[in-house]
Parts: sequence; structure tokens; C-alpha cells
Amino acid sequence: MNTAANPSNRRPRRHGHLRWWRHGLAACVFGLVAGTAKPEATADGFALPQPGHTFEFPRDHGAHPEFKLEWWYVTGHLYDESKQRFGFQATFFRQTSPDRTTELHLAHMALLDVAAGRFLHQERLNRDGWDAFAQRATLDVRNGPWSLRLVDEPREVMELSGGVRSDARLRLTLTPRKPLVVFGEKGVSRKGDDPTAASYYLTFSRLQVTGELTLGAEAPRRVSGEAWMDHEISSSQLSANQVGWDWVSIQLRDEPRELMLYRLRRTDGSEDPASTLQWVSPESHPQRSPHVWEVLSTWKSPATGAVYPARIRLTTKDPQTGVDRMFIIEPLRSDQELTGDLAGIAYWEGACRVLDANQREIGSAYMELTGYARALKL
Repeated sequence: MNTAANPSNRRPRRHGHLRWWRHGLAACVFGLVAGTAKPEATADGFALPQPGHTFEFPRDHGAHPEFKLEWWYVTGHLYDESKQRFGFQATFFRQTSPDRTTELHLAHMALLDVAAGRFLHQERLNRDGWDAFAQRATLDVRNGPWSLRLVDEPREVMELSGGVRSDARLRLTLTPRKPLVVFGEKGVSRKGDDPTAASYYLTFSRLQVTGELTLGAEAPRRVSGEAWMDHEISSSQLSANQVGWDWVSIQLRDEPRELMLYRLRRTDGSEDPASTLQWVSPESHPQRSPHVWEVLSTWKSPATGAVYPARIRLTTKDPQTGVDRMFIIEPLRSDQELTGDLAGIAYWEGACRVLDANQREIGSAYMELTGYARALKL
């Protein structure tokens, strides 16, 4: 863990660093794939993912400072003992400045209380040091009082602790129900036609969740459910003609399979060829499949004025049967926008239900929509 002799000198000078943070984060926050082989480093000397890399755990669950940007991303659905439903998001970002003199840590927490119709969210931004860090040897990341760490190495069990101000507090245990997924060709997840645009994309596509949720001054309530976790390691950026992306993770209710989709959007509104949908088999093998994305309705943010897709019809071929499957992705609440008060990047990230053609709920999903409030620029 990094420490500082004088903690008061380690607090973030936010305005001096937000420009390079916004550029790097807007370009690289989430894994987006396509393409072929590439060089070993960026022009400014940061490492790039290499085909055939052998991952070593728990080491590769930890931080990789030789790369410019990295994030650990957990989203999930929870139920209390009375079957009241909640959605939650916890994200930890680590980014190094171009001159390598500063490492910043940004974190997001969000909670959707479905019954109460409340969406709570908060951001934290700190420099590396006493209040924020990401360990290299194993998964152990912290930003203020929020943390995500590996607590049982052989079983890869994690513990998440966080909250949203005094409104909500979470303490959750995350236990993998399936092996880790490595997306991409030969372990490299490509973003576009730029040969340096790539990431390592590691995912636990189905985590069993147990723990406690505390709302305001209420007594803690026991909760359980399922979550999805992405760990992305990258030094690359979006292509110049891309303005944002749409990402969806789907966990089917009655079968041990999941789907992951991301769509990179171009300035002309078209879908970039780097976009992909992949099924995750019961053995955690990713299987690519064609897809059709149709927006059935939209929602306009009263905070930013952005118009986001809302209800989505997603059609794809089931690699197990060869038959087309249709899924309706429907937000549990329209307003699940994170307004980007610190990092300056507003995006929609929300809990959704998944319906079939007969409007039966057959799964749960999380959906992320970026570049709608404003185009993501390099």
C-alpha cells in the first residue's frame, strides 16, 4: 500500500489533473474489441496488451501500472428478505498521467432502490496515497472508505464495501459461480482499427452475492443476488471517428449462460465494425454471435439534456441451438444517469430486466450508455 508522510499534501489537486483524466477516461473506460496484432507500447511508452499473454492469479487481479488506465467494475441485482429489489454499481479507476508523475483514482458508487423509486450515486477522486490505492500483488483497491479486495485467494472470493454518502451503505461478499472469462482474440480485446487500441478484458460473468445493505438510519438488511465484474487493463484510446458506446451484460435466469454486448458508435451514427456480442457458455468460453440492436424508446435527462436509448430489442443467434433469440432490455427506472460532477463525463448506467417475446422476465441486465451527453473526444 502506498502511504504518505504528510497526508495533507496528498489530497488531489483536482483542477490541475482533470484535463488529462477526462481525455484518458473518456477514451478508455470500458473494454471494446476488434482488430489484429499491434506494437508492444504506445508512443509515450505505456504497455499494450500482447497476444498469447499468460495470466497469473492473484497477481493479474491486481494493478498494472505499466498500463495507462485500469478499472475494476462490479454491477448487480440484489433482493432483501422481503424480496424488495435493488441494483448496484461499484467502479474503481486507476490512471497514470502522461509524464508518469501522478496517479489518480476515480470511483463511482450507485444504488437503485426500485420500490422507493430512488437512484443514488456518488463519485470520489483522489491522488494515489493514503486515501486511494491499487495494490499490484493481488486485488486490493481503495478510494476513501470504498474498497474491493480479494479475501479468499483459492476460491477468488471478493469483498466490496462502499455506499452513497449517508443514504446507503453496502458490505457484500462476491463468490464466483463460474470460471473467469477472457474476452478477445488470443487474450487481446481490440477497440478499433488503430493498431494500439486494445485491452486485456477479464470478467466474472456470474457472481453470487451475499451481505448487508443499510439505507439511511435504518437497521441493516440482509441481501443476496447476482453480480457481474469486469477488470480492464489498457493504454489505448477510442478511434477519432467514435463518439461513444453502448454496453450490456445479461444474466439469464434459468440457464447458466450470459451475454455481453458492446456497440461502438461513429460520428455518423453508424455502428463500428469493432462492436461485438458474445455469449458466455456454461464453461465460461466466449462465443461471438451476430446481433441487431433496435431502440424502442428513449429517455431525456433533465440534468444534462442527453437523450438516451431506453427500451431495447436485441436479437442474436444462439450458438447452442443456431436459432435466433430476441431479448427486450427494459430499465427498472428511466433515470439512472451518473452526471459526472468530478470527472466531467456524464453517462447512463442502470439496472434492467430482460424480457422474452411474450413479455416474461427471463433474466437481469446492466446497461451502460456513453457519449450521449457529449461526444467523447481524444
